[in-house]
Amino acid sequence: MKITGFFLLLVIFLFSCNQKERDNGRETQPVVKDSSIIKEEKPSFFPVTSYLKGQLFEIKNGSLNPVKIVTIKNKIDSSWIKMELLENEVADFLSPEIDSVNMISLFKESKFLDQTLDAVTLTYDPINPLPDSVLLKHWDIYINPETGEVKRLYMLKKLSPVITQQLTWQVGKSCSIVTISEDEKGNAVIEKEVTIKWSL
Repeated sequence: MKITGFFLLLVIFLFSCNQKERDNGRETQPVVKDSSIIKEEKPSFFPVTSYLKGQLFEIKNGSLNPVKIVTIKNKIDSSWIKMELLENEVADFLSPEIDSVNMISLFKESKFLDQTLDAVTLTYDPINPLPDSVLLKHWDIYINPETGEVKRLYMLKKLSPVITQQLTWQVGKSCSIVTISEDEKGNAVIEKEVTIKWSL
């Protein structure tokens, strides 16, 4: 009886080993994932520079010459801008080029719905301390949540430890460039404001 039980266990053992060998020869091989098929999705920044250049192109092809209003210490002066000189007025904010290639390693994007402004806001801030050569420190894009169209752009440059420059672009209406300095007490002082209007 003991011998029969022993042989029975031996047969079961051999059968299970044989079954494993057959399974190993078929589809139990580890599945190797093809890295060329599975790709990690890279962040994609809004192409701010290309967008601004497109806006300038539209203004140049519009029916109204833009008017430039300069305010320096409560003194206001205004003049018409020749279309061929329009790009020069905002040249400081067309460089460096903002796109996914140039800025992806330096800045991170945050998205949120700002109900007070009724806009989807894309905010860009440095990942780490920026090199001294990068004057651009921050920018925001405000998008209409219903139409998906850009409503406004905001950009901030630090020209020196005590001087900043801000661009606010109101799509289809105007833009303003404000130069702000910091006095000895750390208070912000508006040194110059340039407003360009191309819509009534």
